[in-house]
Amino acid sequence: MSTYDVAVVGGGIVGSAIARLLGGTALSVALVEARDDVGEGTSKANTAILHTGFDARPGTLESRLVARGHDLLGRYAEATGIPVERTGALLVAWTPEQLDALPGLQAKAERNGYTACEIVDAAEVYRRVPALGAGALGGLTVPGESIICTWTTNLALATDAVNRGVRLLLGHRVTAVHPGPDATRLVTTAGELSARWVVNAAGLGADSLDALFGHDRFTVTPRRGELLVFDKLARPLAPCIVLPVPSSAGKGVLVSPTIYGNVMVGPTAEDLTDRAATGTSEAGLEFLREKGAELMPRLMAEEVTATYAGLRASIGRDDYLIDLDAGQRYVLIGGIRSTGLTAGMAIAEHVADLLKGHLDLTARAALPAPPRMPNLGEAFPRPYQDAAAIAADPEYGRVVCFCERVTKGELRDALASVIPPAGVEGLRRRTRAMNGRCQGFYCGARVREIFEGGAG
Repeated sequence: MSTYDVAVVGGGIVGSAIARLLGGTALSVALVEARDDVGEGTSKANTAILHTGFDARPGTLESRLVARGHDLLGRYAEATGIPVERTGALLVAWTPEQLDALPGLQAKAERNGYTACEIVDAAEVYRRVPALGAGALGGLTVPGESIICTWTTNLALATDAVNRGVRLLLGHRVTAVHPGPDATRLVTTAGELSARWVVNAAGLGADSLDALFGHDRFTVTPRRGELLVFDKLARPLAPCIVLPVPSSAGKGVLVSPTIYGNVMVGPTAEDLTDRAATGTSEAGLEFLREKGAELMPRLMAEEVTATYAGLRASIGRDDYLIDLDAGQRYVLIGGIRSTGLTAGMAIAEHVADLLKGHLDLTARAALPAPPRMPNLGEAFPRPYQDAAAIAADPEYGRVVCFCERVTKGELRDALASVIPPAGVEGLRRRTRAMNGRCQGFYCGARVREIFEGGAG
């Protein structure tokens, strides 16, 4: 049985970011993930927005970490090639009450340290987004909001962690915890390991792992968010993220471009009991069509190429729950909702600050350079467009997925990467293959054939 200085449980964005940061020290670190790939839980299905934190509740830990994470992830994206489009966002007021709320939202943003918001009139709203439905009364601009690839973010952080020496243990679902005087023994579905410290970044399973440590302080309620994804031909209709004015019922439904060139509408917000209920529902999709018809009627005439749903880990409070238990040598990270994509690296920084009094977190010298990730963004050059790359390696000119223009060279590279996909769905997230209009109808068999043939 291996003993590590730290075991980080959960291979989503938050867990991967923590493992990466701790992997940059002399500590031995394990990243323990229940599923057969990183980013298989909450991290793989969200609205993929790099938030400024303008609308967080001022004074909260979430507010501080989202603002910090916006800067950290923005710089990390530049260093690793994670695609980001600085589209900006526009909150649209449709009623007099919403219009009256805009000055308060601007003031809230300023209390959060974000001072770039500007209130605009209806004419400016329609100048920015001409396809909006009739009746908009005004808006609030948020120029710093951006769209990002959540898949590449998670994979970059996990790859960086592994390159720094972190042991990635996939398929290791923790089933029992046995604290000892010097280390905690973790029983998993793939064997046992022990660690001096355990960090719980298990997302939807964080309360279950917390209970294994003897706590009963919160319950995760899976909150399903369903989304409609429209064809790339619709992209000119949504030049920026269009947000509703939030209400007591929540943040509401948005219209947003995606980093892959599509447009999406969503999400819904439905509390469930099943933590694996990631399927879409007839009622949810009908609701989104109705809201979409109000927000942007012309969009509803475009083709829907995909629908999907993600689960957020709601814990019934308006802030993150991050706590260090020195006696148990245990750190809990709970209630990290969709803002965790933005805040992940700042959460890692915060956890490291908590651990500094207990572990030596001195950075190692000569760390490996951050990984350079393949570009999945539609707004940036792809291999099929790169004549020099194709001349050097013809596989980059052999398109396999014609909807998304994914080449055999990209599929090969993904299969030979530091964290190769465990299945075809993992290959999809690494390359965009089968992610387009036909959803794999044309290329699915060939993609599977390449996957089963391996990197060679």
